[in-house]
Amino acid sequence: MVPGSAGAEPPPGWYLRDERTGTLYKRGRLLGEGTFGRCYQVTEVTSGRPYAAKVIPRARLAAAAIGDRVERELELQRRLRHRHIVRLHGHFTDRGHLYLLLELCSRGSLADILRARGRLTEPEVRYYLRQLLSGLRYLHGHGLVHRDLKPSNFLVTERMRVKIGDLGLARGAAPPGRRWGALCGTPCYLAPEVLERRGHAEPADIWALGCAVYTALTGHAPFEARHRPELYRRIRSARFPLPPRLSPGARALLARMLHPEPAARPGPARLLRHPFLTQGFTPRTLPPRACHSVPVFVGQEPLRWILRGLRCCGCVPVTPAGGRAPPQRIRARTSAEENLY
Repeated sequence: MVPGSAGAEPPPGWYLRDERTGTLYKRGRLLGEGTFGRCYQVTEVTSGRPYAAKVIPRARLAAAAIGDRVERELELQRRLRHRHIVRLHGHFTDRGHLYLLLELCSRGSLADILRARGRLTEPEVRYYLRQLLSGLRYLHGHGLVHRDLKPSNFLVTERMRVKIGDLGLARGAAPPGRRWGALCGTPCYLAPEVLERRGHAEPADIWALGCAVYTALTGHAPFEARHRPELYRRIRSARFPLPPRLSPGARALLARMLHPEPAARPGPARLLRHPFLTQGFTPRTLPPRACHSVPVFVGQEPLRWILRGLRCCGCVPVTPAGGRAPPQRIRARTSAEENLY
């Protein structure tokens, strides 16, 4: 959610009650604000279980576009269960608001991390991208197109796992012979075929995810302009700069994901087999400090990957004893480790 865009509605009370079940929740800190309402951390009083509560004023639900979007999000998330998609635990209403109880992702979003960090190292991008592709493969496997993939909708849990959130614009893939030509999503992440009203299908999600990968690797979007017509012209040209510091694997991945022809973009399953994701070092986990500073993967990766990933900040990895971290052999992932992603 984007701070400052929810309007001047007063917040709900400190205690929220689900009248159907009698469950009482205590409202905590504000997590963010968006077009439709605010998001708070809430705690179920009896169990102490925390949630993220998306709070939408009932007056806003009267607007057709907002009401339809919220109803679609509720309908979709009721039937989705995947470790890399934010889970909806329930919803309830009172006189003034609708409350959506969502899985709490306490580390914020990838957009928050990028604001603090500027850009990420390639091992970190591999770590997050494997998980996002796993979630996207699940969505596409259920015939759904997200239509608004971007860093602010990639939410990070307490254990540093990333999940796809905000399914308000998601919808089923168009049936044979039809196409969804609506222009929706975030402008700088729109695919060329969406701008040309040729349809918003699974390849448009791959394009948007490619824009997010580029942003994470470079610190800025691949297509930027001050005015909307110029932005769309640049997107249609599908030409974007590739900083020389990016590895060949990263360059090849971006070229596939940001291909101007939708049919030429690989789906999530094929992207998971791309050399960028299979031949480079991927950490098993990330420390919480990676939300605000460059992590050092001591004891997890060969020296050359540390130097490549951290050359921009001049960090030199050390062992706990104070010496340089020795090169280590990359071993193949076990099936159990693969199931983590």
